[in-house]
Amino acid sequence: MSGALDGVLVADFSRVLAAPYATMLLADLGAEVIKVEQPGRGDDTRSWGPPWAGDDSTYYLSVNRSKRSVALDLADPEDRAAAVALATRADVLVENFRPGGLGRYGLGWSDLSEVNPRLVYCSVTGFGSGAGADLPGYDLLAQAVGGLMSITGPAPGEPTKAGVAVVDVLTGLHATVAILAALRHRDATGIGQRVEVNLLSALLSSLANQSTAYSAAGVVPGIMGNRHPSVVPYELYPTATDPIVLAVGNDRQFAALCAALGLERLASDERFATNSDRVANRDVLASLLVEALRSRPAEEWFEALTPLGVPCGPVNDMAGAFAMAERLGLDPVVDVEGVSLVANPVTYGASPVTYRRRPPRLGEHTDEVRAWLQPG
Repeated sequence: MSGALDGVLVADFSRVLAAPYATMLLADLGAEVIKVEQPGRGDDTRSWGPPWAGDDSTYYLSVNRSKRSVALDLADPEDRAAAVALATRADVLVENFRPGGLGRYGLGWSDLSEVNPRLVYCSVTGFGSGAGADLPGYDLLAQAVGGLMSITGPAPGEPTKAGVAVVDVLTGLHATVAILAALRHRDATGIGQRVEVNLLSALLSSLANQSTAYSAAGVVPGIMGNRHPSVVPYELYPTATDPIVLAVGNDRQFAALCAALGLERLASDERFATNSDRVANRDVLASLLVEALRSRPAEEWFEALTPLGVPCGPVNDMAGAFAMAERLGLDPVVDVEGVSLVANPVTYGASPVTYRRRPPRLGEHTDEVRAWLQPG
């Protein structure tokens, strides 16, 4: 079966994480992605190790499968001509240079739209192409100034970054959706367009209930550790062994939890009868739950509560997380030419994900792509 994006050519002028994540997802869906890199250096993440898998950094491997690598020096006239030829043939161009940066090489939107009007041109920036154009687009910076750290951490006054570059990943996902929508529009009208996504805007959108608490109600949320501002019980609790997470989202689940803990009376207690009541009395409820949960190990609680429909689970490390996914038959790892990579999380009935090649060596496909770009 063919991938949904078979026949789509992507010129990838991006590096690091957000935009390369987007182009990898397009490659997974069948697009032909040609990654343009600086000779002798390549994508910054090639040197971002440890950890290493052989000679490759695992950071680089994480977002570059199924691509071809072409080493081109855009300051060199011959290499620049090859880059322009690639962009002229492409259906999609993705870049995360500083705003206007590619325009110096004849690779800006205004240049390419004249010769390739069907092109979808996606720019990924840190803070937009206006007043924030000169701000550096690093994930940690976006987490800080974008409010994520202000609601993340063990306690008030201890802002903490997420354990992965989550703003980059969210921005890459938004870029992928934007590109697919623009391709749909192009296929319907014959006209391409420029789309732009920036880290700050993607983060504000992804903060969902927290950012809307401010935009719609003027509420400035703060750090609550593992607690939820609107749902109780919904946090980490100690047991006789390891901690366990409870994510009780409705009154039925709460009643089932109380019954399992031998605290049936709490389900009808006016302090805890509804979620709003539980939020108002979260500290009192937490102390009662902790006392009961400390009586048994976390694994026993997981086995007892799960069949009752009470959402709960252990706090796995990465090995435990992959083991759980494997037990559930989710096939979390795929071998791509001898490299073990994290599988694409989406399954398709008619146009499956494809894993056509391992992440490329720097400039591995330069000669074949140059030959393909030659006229005639």
